[in-house]
Amino acid sequence: MLPRGSKIGAAEQDRVLRFAGGVKAELERSGQRVALIARAGVDLERFGLLYSHAGVALRDNPGSPWGVRQLYYACEESRPRLFDQGISGFALGADAPGHGHVSLLFLPDERSALLEQAALDKPLALSLLAGQYSANAYAFGTRYQNCNQWVAELLASAWGRLEGGEHARKQSQDWLRAQGYAAGPVRIPSHLMMFAGQFVPLVHVDDHPVEDIHALALQVSIPEAIERFVRQQVPQARHVELCHDTQRIVVRRDGPPLGAECRAMAGDEVIDLAS
Repeated sequence: MLPRGSKIGAAEQDRVLRFAGGVKAELERSGQRVALIARAGVDLERFGLLYSHAGVALRDNPGSPWGVRQLYYACEESRPRLFDQGISGFALGADAPGHGHVSLLFLPDERSALLEQAALDKPLALSLLAGQYSANAYAFGTRYQNCNQWVAELLASAWGRLEGGEHARKQSQDWLRAQGYAAGPVRIPSHLMMFAGQFVPLVHVDDHPVEDIHALALQVSIPEAIERFVRQQVPQARHVELCHDTQRIVVRRDGPPLGAECRAMAGDEVIDLAS
């Protein structure tokens, strides 16, 4: 879902824009033309998740250099759309501007070229767009879709060299299954929360297998699942993670996950935000 653009103070905005500058610098220094990008946006701590929203950053995005092509929910139209957003806007989409996380995955040349080609192929990208949005869409159903599922299906179309068309989503999901893609699981803390979720706008459970609902473990595409799949498919993929708090930016290249605390370790680059 597209960020609501809540108001933040000038100091917070400056901090997030400097963070976005750090993200764009990493994209530039990679020497690549495309990257899988994810951010911590909606607070999903209760589900044990940090990253909530993924997209594809394209150096030659028609909208702006390194613009992020992504699915978002158009509230005024009550339907999902594709949206190109600059890195600054992408970083400003976090719910809590006092801290933020962005993850970047850079792929080897052939995989990268296939993904770029697919992402820039408007008819293909649109053929993978569902008519109905659900934040917790079942990863192997075509009734609904969330932003991360569109990215997973785009990857499948690119790397499986699928043609798109009327059955593009089903073909992509079949390819993902065959390749061992494991969505989620998103673990729901209680049956009460599972039940209450049915009354939350843009959340649905009617597309999920009954056994998953009973097990409180939903197969939903999340950035973590996409990253795990990419690393299985392409072990040589390079990973860069950036986070910030009110004092500094931490950049970690091919290391362990930064974690929500944004703590630096030996080998990390640290950029002072106080200056």
